[in-house]
Amino acid sequence: MSHISETVSADHTAAPLANPPSSWQPLQQPVFRMLWIATVVSNIGSWMSDVGINWTMLSLSADPLAIALVQAASSLPMFLFALPSGVMADIVDRRRYLIFSQIWMFIAAAGLTLLSLFGLVTPMILLAATFLLSTGAAMSSPPFQAIVPDLVSKAELSPAIALNSLGINISRAIGPALGGLILSFAGPWMVFALNALSVLGVMWVLWRWKPAASVQRLPPEHFFSAVRAGLRYVHAAPVLRNVLIRTIAFFLFASAGWALLPLVARRELGLGPGGYGLMLACIGLGAICGAVLLPKLRARLNPDRLMVAASLLFAMTLLALAFVRHVWWLNAAEFFMGFAWIAVLSTLNVGAQRSAARWVKARALAVYLTVFFGAMTLGSAIWGQLASQFGISQSLMVATIGLVLASATALRWRLDQDPDLNLDLSGQTDASGLKIAHGRGPIMVSYEYAIDPATGYDFMVAIQEMRRVRRRGGAISWSVYEDVQQPGIFVETFVIGSWMEHLREADRHTMNDLKIQRRVHAFLADNAGPTVRYLVAPE
Repeated sequence: MSHISETVSADHTAAPLANPPSSWQPLQQPVFRMLWIATVVSNIGSWMSDVGINWTMLSLSADPLAIALVQAASSLPMFLFALPSGVMADIVDRRRYLIFSQIWMFIAAAGLTLLSLFGLVTPMILLAATFLLSTGAAMSSPPFQAIVPDLVSKAELSPAIALNSLGINISRAIGPALGGLILSFAGPWMVFALNALSVLGVMWVLWRWKPAASVQRLPPEHFFSAVRAGLRYVHAAPVLRNVLIRTIAFFLFASAGWALLPLVARRELGLGPGGYGLMLACIGLGAICGAVLLPKLRARLNPDRLMVAASLLFAMTLLALAFVRHVWWLNAAEFFMGFAWIAVLSTLNVGAQRSAARWVKARALAVYLTVFFGAMTLGSAIWGQLASQFGISQSLMVATIGLVLASATALRWRLDQDPDLNLDLSGQTDASGLKIAHGRGPIMVSYEYAIDPATGYDFMVAIQEMRRVRRRGGAISWSVYEDVQQPGIFVETFVIGSWMEHLREADRHTMNDLKIQRRVHAFLADNAGPTVRYLVAPE
């Protein structure tokens, strides 16, 4: 498993508990404990491999664009494959899919090891190997996030995800320094070989894990319909859309720090692999300290203020990277870079987690990953090209200014919107009792509401929220009409692709959807439910 899965396991929010479990309680679960240890080891191997790949590219090419393309090749697979992987994680056996992704990464790492050992690595081969390794990470990240609730109890979920974050940052602190040390004494091939071996522990734990069989009331979705359902959900989830916009605004500019850091270390400071690894270790240490202090920071700052503060701190570290050329002062700046990085990631992850219902969680988080790594890929290519044309310091200066300006997105797209959002499933199912072939469709569903005409305006304001509810559940279109001959009669209609899609829509109602529905039903004049009709396209 690769360290890039950090983006979906950095944090989680849950309702406060009377007696909350300790931060270490999930480790009492045997499978979670073994997988956590194996993942930490694997992530150490991934960070070691990153150092080896970046340093090998520095040895093969002095072009800043080539160096930045390493970051682009690492980010691009997540942009391309995270959503398909999230869909697969929602519709197939996650354990088998995870094992397949680990086999993929082992083969890619072992192949790079052999090519490096025999001196056959070229810049293009290195970029291709980086792409293949990251493709395996893109396959594994959404299902790894999705299986956490299967490994621990609901009360232990929040500390379990926090432990995953801690493990990732422990590996971030150890892996680069260890990788730089091994590079100095044995060369890149040894680093790549250890990364390949580190994957085997995760494969072994997954192979031994026997998850409880899940009961599905409805057959699994087909791939492309599942993709459409996931995208419809994202489009109709305001909090998640805000998270995605803020993700683009930050990472498009922050990617300059990761893309140009190897160049600063090698060309500006004249460091060897050990010194470069130490710089990355300082970032990891800063991230660990950030993870430890985040609960206290969240108690004082709301998500938007915390992210703005962290963004401005990260901008200052980019400024230091542009102009500071004293190794230890720059290492101190990299410590704060790691601190700011984990604070931003955690804040965005909280928003993505709390805005994704369980039935679509892997897909929603995969869209978040796609946007995150798309911004990283595009940004890395841009900053590498600017550095090649105008210089490293100038490129970092532009990125700094852009990051400061991007912080203003907090004024319009807020992360603290709907703080009481509850996306647990409500347990409602289709209550029509109709026996219709699953493939029949399209289906038009209508709800007729009889209300006091004097409350018509307030009713129309309230029912607009039902549009998002229906869209999130899979509705293709939605409308509401008023009967001009009978004042107070309103008809809500929406179209679903098939009867099976209607059954899924009913099965996906969340507690938040139920709250919106009750708010609308409160306008009914006789306190009875609305009149429901189902219209099916003729065969």
